[in-house]
Amino acid sequence: MEPSSGSRDARPAAVPAAVPVAAVLPAGGSGERLGGATPKQFCAVQGRPLISYTVQAMERVGWISNIIVVVSPENIEKMKSIIEKYGHKRVTIVKGGITRHRSIFNGLKVFAENQFSNHLLQKPEVVIIHDAVRPFVEEDIISKVVMAAKEHGAAGAIRPLVSTVIASAADGCLDHSLERARYRASEMPQAFLFDIIYKAYQQCTDYDLDYGTECLHLALKYCKTNAKLVEGTADLWKVTYKRDLYAAESIIKDSLSQQVCVITTGKEAVAQVGFLLQESLKSQITIEAISLSLCINDSHVQSSFTGQCYNFICINDNKYDIQETQQLVDMLEKSNIPVLYPVVLVLVHLDISENISFHVGVEELTRIKKFARDVKNKNILVYSLLIQCKDHLLLQETVNSAAVLIMALIKDRNPELTGQLLVA
Repeated sequence: MEPSSGSRDARPAAVPAAVPVAAVLPAGGSGERLGGATPKQFCAVQGRPLISYTVQAMERVGWISNIIVVVSPENIEKMKSIIEKYGHKRVTIVKGGITRHRSIFNGLKVFAENQFSNHLLQKPEVVIIHDAVRPFVEEDIISKVVMAAKEHGAAGAIRPLVSTVIASAADGCLDHSLERARYRASEMPQAFLFDIIYKAYQQCTDYDLDYGTECLHLALKYCKTNAKLVEGTADLWKVTYKRDLYAAESIIKDSLSQQVCVITTGKEAVAQVGFLLQESLKSQITIEAISLSLCINDSHVQSSFTGQCYNFICINDNKYDIQETQQLVDMLEKSNIPVLYPVVLVLVHLDISENISFHVGVEELTRIKKFARDVKNKNILVYSLLIQCKDHLLLQETVNSAAVLIMALIKDRNPELTGQLLVA
């Protein structure tokens, strides 16, 4: 499971497996339009730098042999730590230039000169250029752009214009407007035959390198290569302003919420509540892609880890037991799932027996909070929920209320609420 915001073509593009392909991600910008001290590519989204999501998007494409990340000199060490922390592979860091085009040129030089690395990487036939702040790019559009570049020499993703483009006169009044239907917004990714784009950059003037922004224009200007334009999807948008970070976080949270694993014991009462909760979640969630699993033992839980599930509901009828929960946390850590995304673990405690009451004292609440605080450092968000219902005729209604609370916790993923004991 990976975050995605756009629709996908029903017929995926051919995979260019026989074509040596590399990617260059310019990430040297200062992020002035974001309005903060941290460049936007390093801003945290769900606790993880934005650029890590973009690198991951390229990593998922197995036929991309090398990923070049170009960053400003002062951020090289930061980028190294990101690669190490999140286990990124096939990544080479290159020192950026003072402008976007100079940074891209530096990234290309890694394949042709020894200036920026101790050894030459294998020169690709096709090179992808993609902004480090466009994290939701899918393999399908990457493949389409690469295949088009192989045939035409250059290619780029485009999208319809949202607003009409107008030109103002010297006095600040309207001069003229463009016919919106005739124009498109140039997006990323773009792809080029390596020899074409590298030759174009070698011939660039200082003005081009300092003030230009469009790579496709360079291929046309210096190599007479007319780029093939490929219709892109809505998920190609670029994080530019602060509000875009919130949008990106919302997309990621929504994607992470689409799989839930319900874990129960073999006890009849626990299994019954697990089943009712599962059915209630299904009826209350409108996302069709959600899948729920009723896991009875650890082997089933382990299979959910393999499926990259990021939400677990553990139901028991015992008092809060740190050791039992710790076992599940250890399994999560071993799976490495929390490395990339925060995992939600909702501990559901049952108090539904007419003869037994479930009481949580101050000492137990303190232990719950401490445990949740400790595992939060491992990117696991632990919440506790008490289901109280002595009247079995009202059990379904109570479980429905619990399902609403659980989905709110899963969708919000608020670290400040960890360790709290909620009551359904």
